[in-house]
Amino acid sequence: MNSALPVSATKAAQKIYQPHLSTARDARAVRTREALRRALLQLLEVEAFEHITIRHITTEAGIGYTTFFRHHPTKESLLDDLAAVQIRRLIDLTMPQMEITNTRAASEALFAYVDGQRRLWSTLLTGGAAGALRAEFLRISREIAATMPRPGIWPPAEVAIRLVVSGTIELLAWWLRQSDPISIKEVAEIHDCVVVQPAINNPDIKGAVRSKAEVARNKAAGRRKPAAPGRKAQARGRGKTAAATSK
Repeated sequence: MNSALPVSATKAAQKIYQPHLSTARDARAVRTREALRRALLQLLEVEAFEHITIRHITTEAGIGYTTFFRHHPTKESLLDDLAAVQIRRLIDLTMPQMEITNTRAASEALFAYVDGQRRLWSTLLTGGAAGALRAEFLRISREIAATMPRPGIWPPAEVAIRLVVSGTIELLAWWLRQSDPISIKEVAEIHDCVVVQPAINNPDIKGAVRSKAEVARNKAAGRRKPAAPGRKAQARGRGKTAAATSK
């Protein structure tokens, strides 16, 4: 079934489309975006993306047909939006592997998450959205890498992150294409041994990632990094140390 809109309908949809709603924070717009994402996720569990129409999505979401076009000009736009959310979730699962000891368990959690939404990730990684998804992954990984300290680290933490993210994408795509896929434990072992460990088995890189992760946690908790002591405080500290030593 071809779900593409006629030219006249496409022009009408473009007139209705309101780009600001894609980032609006008011409760109604947020609820609508979430309902659309959830509807597409549910439909992808039972139907291939090319067979899903906008009418199917709006019916599943319980919103008006015209309302869809206020948020997205096409169903592909909605898929891109859903992909961005899923990518963030996947990176949230991938990044901690670079600062923890039990990376194997983290790999298993990552692949179990993807397996739980296998049809969606098959669509994202092996279908028409694969190129856009890889580009978004790369953009986010660069964004993360830009927040990390680089001096004195070799190879740069930025390189390690890009290798882990790219390797994760390629391994997931391969796994999802298999008609008889290997188990989650087996693919997690490949991921840990071939993708994660070679890229992060460096104390400097782990330290850089740990620092970034700590900053992110503190920011999320509303805490601020303590200010460095002023010169007077440092001088008083040195004076006390010297006095203690002379005694």
